[in-house]
Amino acid sequence: MAWTRDELEAAFANYQKTVVEATQTRDWNIFADQFTEDATYLEHAFGSFAGREEIRRWVTRTMTAFPGNRMPEFPVSWYVIDEERGWVICEVQNPMEDPGDGTEHGAANITILHYAGDNLWSHEEDAYNPMNFLAMAKKWCRHAEKSGNLPDDARAWLDKMANVPG
Repeated sequence: MAWTRDELEAAFANYQKTVVEATQTRDWNIFADQFTEDATYLEHAFGSFAGREEIRRWVTRTMTAFPGNRMPEFPVSWYVIDEERGWVICEVQNPMEDPGDGTEHGAANITILHYAGDNLWSHEEDAYNPMNFLAMAKKWCRHAEKSGNLPDDARAWLDKMANVPG
């Protein structure tokens, strides 16, 4: 089905607004509510998820644990819209909070969304190199540790990832 550009722009603006709200409130249920009941989600490090409730379980678990819980925002750098097919493709920045020394740490991903109508999405894919994210998060931990600001959950994550290259 073809969608109007205005509808896709409005739906994508709502998607971005919901991500901001979920980040600020730490309620990632509202993010999951943007998907159809039979939606699919492909995440390059965590795998595939089928259905809104599986997406909900994954996103609430992931975004409330390190490193997701140390990402204060997810700004979109650019996006393109395919009205005829209902796709929105964008680059999302994933910055970490200040580790305590003023350094900046982050990585980007490409998000591919398929629109289903009524402000709902039937598919999302987050395409990125997981090794780049791993190296970035480890570097953030080293800076936080040197600054005396390494949270316990980040320390546990770093210990768990100690033997993983990156």
